[in-house]
Amino acid sequence: MIVPAEEMEKYIGQEVGVSDWFEINQDRINQFAEGTNDHQFIHVDEEMAKSTPWGTTIAHGFLTLSMITYLSADNTVMPENIQMAINYGLDKVRFMEAVPVNSKIRGRFVLSDVQYKKAGRWLVKHTATIEIEGKDKPAAIVEPLTLFIITE
Repeated sequence: MIVPAEEMEKYIGQEVGVSDWFEINQDRINQFAEGTNDHQFIHVDEEMAKSTPWGTTIAHGFLTLSMITYLSADNTVMPENIQMAINYGLDKVRFMEAVPVNSKIRGRFVLSDVQYKKAGRWLVKHTATIEIEGKDKPAAIVEPLTLFIITE
């Protein structure tokens, strides 16, 4: 949702977007394991993972977290006239539930805070709930922060 920067505050506390479902398959998990050098068996060894409480491999928590960028596209509040959007960090990251292989996740976004920093710079915080299709508990709840640099 793109709005004039001065109007972003009126959306604080409101759900501003829900992404489409996105499947987390074994290939994606394996690629993430390669990229991070995290080859723990619960993620990559389908045979050994059968003996875990999940009965199958699960996505890395940080893989699930890294999907925020994709899930948030077109599902958050952003100011008009963006020159650049910068990942400013995360607040209050909590992993609530494992994401079994071939599960679908989506992001649900609530605008939490808007701060005018200085000319052309706005810091925006959303609360993102990463849901797992068919599960009551979310995979994660996190507060991503984005610094928007805009032309005024």
